[in-house]
Amino acid sequence: MNASRPVVTLDGDTLLVSGAVDPLTVISVRQEGEKWIRASKADLQVDLSAMGTAHSVVLSLLLCWHRLAVARSQALRFTGVSARLNSLAALSGLDRHLPGFSAQSSSENLHHS
Repeated sequence: MNASRPVVTLDGDTLLVSGAVDPLTVISVRQEGEKWIRASKADLQVDLSAMGTAHSVVLSLLLCWHRLAVARSQALRFTGVSARLNSLAALSGLDRHLPGFSAQSSSENLHHS
């Protein structure tokens, strides 16, 4: 159980989240992301493609970042959302509140069976 420690970096206008975010690491990841959001005046893309987990605490984290960005008149758009994380968001209706998440992903899976 030695998952990679999560890291948040800013590259231009892209916030990259990598590693495994879980209940033990989510606070430090949230603080790191908030630091980068505050350091940027631009709208940001949040790339989740290198994130190793899909956990409900990740949704909480992303909502916190989204609220901070909205309060600062910045837009966040989430990319690289895994099917599992998207499903968790859709289950709770959060997919409608997180730009880049989509309820369509679930229906696309039904499209040719």
